[in-house]
Amino acid sequence: MNEQLNDHRRLGRELAIFDTDPLVGSGLPYWLPAGAAIRKAVEDYVHELERRNGYQHVNSPVLGKRELYERSGHWAHYAEDMFPPMRVGGEEFVLRPSLCPHHALIYRSRPRSHRDLPFRVAELGGMYRSELSGVLGGLTRVRAIQLNDGHVFCAPEDAAAEASAALDLIEAAHAQLGIGAARYRLSLRGDGAKFVDDPAMWARSEAILRDVLRERGRVYDEERGEGAFYGPKIDVQITDPAGRESTLSTVQVDLYQPERFDLGYAGGRRPVMVHRSVVGGLERLVAHLIEVHGGAFPAWLAPVQAVVLPLSDAELPAGREVLRRCVAAGLRAELAAPGRGSLGARIRAHRLVPYQLVVGPREAVSGAFSVRLRGGEQAGEVAVEELARRSRPVF
Repeated sequence: MNEQLNDHRRLGRELAIFDTDPLVGSGLPYWLPAGAAIRKAVEDYVHELERRNGYQHVNSPVLGKRELYERSGHWAHYAEDMFPPMRVGGEEFVLRPSLCPHHALIYRSRPRSHRDLPFRVAELGGMYRSELSGVLGGLTRVRAIQLNDGHVFCAPEDAAAEASAALDLIEAAHAQLGIGAARYRLSLRGDGAKFVDDPAMWARSEAILRDVLRERGRVYDEERGEGAFYGPKIDVQITDPAGRESTLSTVQVDLYQPERFDLGYAGGRRPVMVHRSVVGGLERLVAHLIEVHGGAFPAWLAPVQAVVLPLSDAELPAGREVLRRCVAAGLRAELAAPGRGSLGARIRAHRLVPYQLVVGPREAVSGAFSVRLRGGEQAGEVAVEELARRSRPVF
């Protein structure tokens, strides 16, 4: 892969996927219509994948009182990465650095028995990191992150099975997205005040994750100092075209926050909190997808899935009807009218669109269209409903 050609910062702006503005600020990109379409396709896919696997979806505020993060441990161990508090009416509020404290409170909001477990919740929510300007870049290092996050509250004896099931979801999603993991990393505690000082707790959590990786036959590397402040994690690592490595998806075992929030079930028993992110932050994910696919996204992800190409003005009314049918069937489609150039020029302008629907005189009479694939292959006449089926993810 040509690194410069597929650099997401250049290609993402060329394809009108995202942009930035100094008036908004560094590390705060905004999504243009094409990027919003990709993002929505990912959101819908992951939402359905989670729903099919027993998750209930929730929504929680992007702010919390300082006391919330003191309770969760973020204030003591993670404050340097958080935005400073905002004082409102004598109280201090903080942009959240993660979603897990809110999900712990959602669990705590009702009495739980052993029959309620495992209790699986998921959310696509905003979280905020006070990154320095010098490390920000494109979509890969940002200050506002839309995180695909989820938490499983389960009995201790079920923690390994739930962590392994989370890896099943991660690997299924990566296959659907066309992502290959560079390696698996078991991220452990390091030295210093960044990490909760409870060796016995860490040893229990680490043992669970090691067992999961070994049972799955996954080769992995252990790295100290890369764990979360409250516990170890399995990181699924990816690499960009330049060979730079980053973490996309994670599974974590947390014995710390259930105690901090006094979470319980069935007569005072303490659940384990399994954190998992199937596709990570959408900003980093889309940056990687741009570079992996070079803008030629799989049909289910493509910002425009079908472009209608009337051969001449005479076929324009028939082309508009084909467009209407495509949109009604759920396709992201647009019309490239003859006034925008020759058929060849319009095909070249839409070279990244998976399906190019040519409407000539014969098709205009019959109400059909001829499908030209992105690579130049001719697929003949295909029903709109079949194109819509081909343009959906597979579960």
